[in-house]
Amino acid sequence: MRPQTELGGGSAGSSRSARLDPLDLPVRFTANDAAADERTRHIELHRERVILRRAVQGMRIALNVPVQAFRGVSIRLAEELGETPAGVAVFLEHLDPALSIELYSAENSDDVVAEWQLWSRVLGVPMLLKGADGELRQPFPHIGAVRCKAPTPRRRRRAALHRRRPKFLVRRRPGVTRAQALVHQGEREIIARN
Repeated sequence: MRPQTELGGGSAGSSRSARLDPLDLPVRFTANDAAADERTRHIELHRERVILRRAVQGMRIALNVPVQAFRGVSIRLAEELGETPAGVAVFLEHLDPALSIELYSAENSDDVVAEWQLWSRVLGVPMLLKGADGELRQPFPHIGAVRCKAPTPRRRRRAALHRRRPKFLVRRRPGVTRAQALVHQGEREIIARN
């Protein structure tokens, strides 16, 4: 059984930003939840499912949601809370905003794109960006799970030797033709008969 990473409270060290490691799943951590008792919920994140546990008005609730039920991984600008400056965050987005999960946050945006792509690849959900109208959309065109783009133009051959015959044709040996085919005439056939 693998050890599970715990995340909660203030992190020690030089970095004070929240970061979960997508390559070390499953991960258990706590997050803020305004609707829950004690304003916290416990999250267990696996590659295939997410388990959300919280208590609302004394009733304990556990939701087991498959990762494929989430819309994708998005980048959001975090709001300023008191003295803490605004930053950038990566979220696992659900249709119900109460089920969306923050996966990474930082004050600067140096590593955000790398985290965004890594979480999308590990969980197998699309990358999303908020458009001008506020809707989440995929930033690149897709056909199923394959990202598509315009084909690159073909390279033109501009070498000095481009009119030469290809090397494999030079290596070929021509076949040998005989002047006349051999014809056998007037010979006795030997056939075994009863």
